[in-house]
Amino acid sequence: MAMTQPVSLDDAAQLPLWRRPVTLLFVMAFAMPLAFSTWSALLNNFVIEMADFDGADIGLLHTVREIPGFLAIGVIAIIIFVREQVLGLVSLMMLGAATAVTAWFPSMGGILTITLLSSIGFHYYETVNQSLQLQWLPKDRAPLVLGRMVAVASGATLIAYTLIVVLWEPLNLSYNIVYMMGGGATLLIAIFAMVAYPQFQSPTPQRKQMVLRRRYWLYYALQFMSGARRQIFVVFAGFMMVEKFGFDVHEMAGLYMVTLLANMVFAPLMGRAVAYFGERNTLGVEYVGLIIVFLAYGGIYYFGWGLVLAATLYVLDHLFFALALALKTYFQKIADPADIAPTAAVAFTINHIAAVFLPVGLGYLWLISPGAVFGLAAAMAFVSLMLALCIPRHPERGHETIFARWRRAPAE
Repeated sequence: MAMTQPVSLDDAAQLPLWRRPVTLLFVMAFAMPLAFSTWSALLNNFVIEMADFDGADIGLLHTVREIPGFLAIGVIAIIIFVREQVLGLVSLMMLGAATAVTAWFPSMGGILTITLLSSIGFHYYETVNQSLQLQWLPKDRAPLVLGRMVAVASGATLIAYTLIVVLWEPLNLSYNIVYMMGGGATLLIAIFAMVAYPQFQSPTPQRKQMVLRRRYWLYYALQFMSGARRQIFVVFAGFMMVEKFGFDVHEMAGLYMVTLLANMVFAPLMGRAVAYFGERNTLGVEYVGLIIVFLAYGGIYYFGWGLVLAATLYVLDHLFFALALALKTYFQKIADPADIAPTAAVAFTINHIAAVFLPVGLGYLWLISPGAVFGLAAAMAFVSLMLALCIPRHPERGHETIFARWRRAPAE
C-alpha cells in the first residue's frame, strides 16, 4: 500500500502532480464538504420535521456537536502513535460513514448520538488538516493556496447543494438517500486517498506534547473569539431562515448555492488580499463587516426587516468568514515550526471552549429574544476587532504583537 512509503516534501516534488502533498490537501478539501455540507443543508429541516426541535433543542444539538472540538487536544496523544496524515484520513472516513446513516436515527437521542460520532470525525480531521496545511505550504504562498482551497471546498459543497435543489422535489428524494450519497462520497474519496498517496514526511518533526506559549497569547485570544462568534452564526442564522421565513429544504440549499458561488469567486481573491494587505488589515475588514452583519440580523427581529435582507446578510456573513484564513497564516508566521501540530490541537480546543456552552445557553435566550442573540454576536466581533489591531503589519517570530517591542526577553 502506498501509505507505507514515507516521502519527504522535497522528494515529493518529483512525484506526478496528482500525487503531491498539495494535491492531497485539495482532495481532502473537496471530500470533506460533500458529507458535512449535506448534513448542514438538511439539518434544520430534518430535526424540525422528524423530531420537532425548537430553538432550545437545536442549541443542545450544537453543544453536543462541539464537544469533540473542545476535546481536539486529544490529537496530541494520538499522533504519538499515528501519523497526522493517517489520522486525518481516518477521521474523514468516520465523518463520511456517520453522515451516511444520519437519517436512520430520527429521534432526539439518535440524532444527538450520530451527530457526536460525525463530529468526532469532522473536528479531528479539521485539526490535523490545519496542521498539515501549515507544515506543507510555504509561507509566501500559503494565503494564495488556502484561498484556492476555500474555493475548492465551496465547489464541492455547490455540487451537493445543486443536486439537492435540482432533484429534491422532482425525484421526491428522502433524507436517507441524500445523507447516504453525501456521506458515502466522502467515505470513498478518503479511502482512495489512503491508498493512492504516500506518507509525506514534513521537514520539521512535530512536538508530541501540549504546547502553550505566552508569545502565542494573541493567537489564542483570536481563536477563542472566533469560536464563540462562529457558533452564533452556525446555530442560529440558518435556523432563523427556516423558523421565521419558512424556508423548505430546496430553498435553503438554493441560498447556500448563492453563498458558495460567491465564495468560489471571492475566496481566491481574499487569499491574495491577505498576502498583499497583511493579516491585521484583512482581519480588521472581516470583523467590521461582521459587526454590521450581526447588527442587521438583530434589526430583522426588532424592526421587521424582510427576507431579501436576511438572505443577503447570510451570503455576506459567509464571505467575511472566508477571510479567517488570515488567522492561519498569522500563526504560521510567528510559530516555531515544531509547534504547529500541537498548537493546532490546542487552538481547536480553545476555539471550542465557548462552543460547548454557548449554543445551549443562547438557545434559551433565543426563545426570549432572537435579536439579543445577534446583538451579542456583534459585541464579540467588536472584541475580535480590538484584538486584531494588536497584530503587527509584518508578524514574525519575536514580533508576534505590537507590544513585542517592549518585551525585554523572549517569552515562551
